[in-house]
Amino acid sequence: MFVEKKPEELAVNPFGAIGRQWMLVTAGREGSYNTMTASWGGLGVLWGKDVSFVFVRPQRYTLEFMDREDYYTLSFLPEQYREALNVCGTRSGREIDKAEETGLTPAFTAEAPYFEQAELVLVCRKLYRGSIEPEEFLDRTQDARWYGEKDYHKVFVGEIVKVLVKE
Repeated sequence: MFVEKKPEELAVNPFGAIGRQWMLVTAGREGSYNTMTASWGGLGVLWGKDVSFVFVRPQRYTLEFMDREDYYTLSFLPEQYREALNVCGTRSGREIDKAEETGLTPAFTAEAPYFEQAELVLVCRKLYRGSIEPEEFLDRTQDARWYGEKDYHKVFVGEIVKVLVKE
């Protein structure tokens, strides 16, 4: 069962939760959604709002849903779902049904889908979409290291409108 909390009530380390635990970025609605694993992103305050920011490469199927919808979710799953996270990060939703393949159970808020197995879900309303631009790199080694294919991420900033914590 999930309970709703305020963002400032969270005791989450974003460096561990995003960078090491990973998260599922999901957008769409019942019957038409996609999810992907992400280990890049962040949480903070911008424009007077509690926000998340996530990065999606242009070839990812999830980008179509992120562009189309007004909301997305970030689902943080316990370590026992590491293999499901691996599948969601390496297989395309164009080719497989990720929920069926992984055994994850989708759930749907009025805003966006998330997964029942999550410990924490952030429901986010999109505020901004931009692109990583190669000419803006101050440290050119980052461009060479991460963008050999020149597939620069799209950046989304979303206001955290709901926090769901499993109890």
